[in-house]
Amino acid sequence: MLDFQKPLFQATIGDLKEALTMALRDIELESEGKTKTAPKRYVYGIAGLAKLFQCSQVTAQRIKSSGVIDDAVSQIGGVIVVDADYALDLLKVSKKYRSNLKKRLQK
Repeated sequence: MLDFQKPLFQATIGDLKEALTMALRDIELESEGKTKTAPKRYVYGIAGLAKLFQCSQVTAQRIKSSGVIDDAVSQIGGVIVVDADYALDLLKVSKKYRSNLKKRLQK
């Protein structure tokens, strides 16, 4: 066990090794808690967006075109990729679509 009252110049190699081992163990425990994040969910196309929002494809196209979820949408040509969780968060804070989304997600 480490003696924290011992002056540093009196510390032995064993004391140093024990202190470093304890510090590394603490760092590993902290990093384990931070790295366990859920993988991102993506939906593809207007059909995927409609399924995510539980609405028609016309409504999904209207939401996408409105610009509310632009930060969550990546589009190259005809391929649309949407970060699902981020799009839902953006839609929740949008005043225009908030009430309809709450009703649909409660089902």
